[in-house]
Amino acid sequence: MEQEARVLRAAGGFGRARRLLAAASWVPCIVLGLALSSEALLTAQPGHHCRPDPALLPPALRALRGPALLDAAIPRLGPTRTTAEALGVLSPSSLAPLTPVPRPSSWAPRSGAATWNLVCGDGWKVPLEQVSHLLGWLLGCVVLGAGCDRFGRRTVFVASLMLATGLGASEALAASFPTLLVLRLLHGGTLAGALLALYLARLELCDPPHRLAFSVGAGLFSVAGTLLLPGLAALVQDWRLLQGLGALMSGLLLLFWGFPALFPESPCWLLATGQVARARKILWHFAEASGVDPENSSLEESSLVTELAMLSAGSPQPQYQSPLGLLRTQVTWRNGLILGFSSLVGEGIRASFRHSLAPQVPTFYLPYFLEAGLEAAALVFLLLTADRCGRRPVLLLGTMATGLASLLLLAGAQYLPGWTMLSLSVLGLLASRAVSALSSLFAAEVFPTVIRGAGLGLVLGAGFLGQAADPLDALHGRRGFFLQHVVFASLAVLALLCVLLLPESRGRGLPQSLQDADRLRRSPLLRGCPRQDHLPLLSPSDSCWAGHTPEQR
Repeated sequence: MEQEARVLRAAGGFGRARRLLAAASWVPCIVLGLALSSEALLTAQPGHHCRPDPALLPPALRALRGPALLDAAIPRLGPTRTTAEALGVLSPSSLAPLTPVPRPSSWAPRSGAATWNLVCGDGWKVPLEQVSHLLGWLLGCVVLGAGCDRFGRRTVFVASLMLATGLGASEALAASFPTLLVLRLLHGGTLAGALLALYLARLELCDPPHRLAFSVGAGLFSVAGTLLLPGLAALVQDWRLLQGLGALMSGLLLLFWGFPALFPESPCWLLATGQVARARKILWHFAEASGVDPENSSLEESSLVTELAMLSAGSPQPQYQSPLGLLRTQVTWRNGLILGFSSLVGEGIRASFRHSLAPQVPTFYLPYFLEAGLEAAALVFLLLTADRCGRRPVLLLGTMATGLASLLLLAGAQYLPGWTMLSLSVLGLLASRAVSALSSLFAAEVFPTVIRGAGLGLVLGAGFLGQAADPLDALHGRRGFFLQHVVFASLAVLALLCVLLLPESRGRGLPQSLQDADRLRRSPLLRGCPRQDHLPLLSPSDSCWAGHTPEQR
């Protein structure tokens, strides 16, 4: 770990070239943000009415047709039938959808093919498509995350963009709903690979003081893509054109970021896997762009040529680490499990806050823009606190706020006034966004470079698994939503206790090997001197740090 750090410092440190590349990686986040948030717009159900089931109507109303049937007086149905039964809501299999209001979510092809309705009897298609797309993101994070550790960040990013462009164009031309399901699953997987590879490359370009700032900058660009999506949908007025536009933007990303000048291979990964010859060219360019002579050394530091020669002497062949090596570690597997659990809770509990927010904000676009604004606010909050206070205290605070808001909504849903419900829902959404974003950054900082892709992929995949809980419940008619709320509220309390076991990664270099990652031990939560017996032979300042390693001081 120390030797790789000396090589990077000899190449100019976090100089001009690395800063420009890290900042340039923000631009693809706009397109990835568009793709990630398009699910909410494509599957939004328009305003509609369902035709009543004639078998459930009294004989006096069975002869009515059209608007007269819908406008019929409900009290004439008698006391034994509810309004829901009369309108056929309780028998979905017998419902026939009317023509929905035209908007991108109606999935209506311009050709002569049948319309893919999202309402009434075909309402089950919405959660099924959502589950399929989220499953694609989950599998993409896990599989392509391991691919980042074996083939490199750049290779996975370019290959994922190529596949995403082709699959996005194929979605726009899909002729049947089953075909669309398969394409959405594969498209989600390729987008996950591009997002993960870009995240890893950006993080490994930055030095410890700048990792948080550049990660937050990328998140804000992703929020900008989320805010642009409704405008693009209103402009094109057709979901197929919207999908084609997304494929076009993916192709433009591939055209520009496919060049090594804008997206080189991560030198951190190359050095960790022993590929010194490939790293030499990239580091040489970094040194020259930063105004450092690679062949001259100073009194404090050796030259880049000397450091690379010393590093290449010990590992002539590339050495890759299997993701299964994580199971043989003492501490790293536990850190990954806790952060994956935290990501699962942060993403999964968000549906409960949306459900509590819906009666207070009934329109579609206001909650959409509110969530985007809260995501930006959560990122700014992390920027202001996570470097000042540390990763673990801020994650602890976010988990505590999430669990508290969820428990209060769960206990007082029938008694709290509307403004209190709205405030708790907004607080829960804000805190859960902060927990999800910080869990990803925390995981990337505690996993070693040799398996960072697989480890971060598992943590992100756990988050998408949490998101899938809501559409899975919708497939069963929302009969288990209250139980889902109880489960995630309980898991938030459990996650609060687990976060205490994490180490602090603020200001530390990225671990390169599994051994480096296992040295990240849990430190005291507070900066003060821990309570212990005074050692008379040591001064008070020395006795305060007795038994602690230099990294914990």
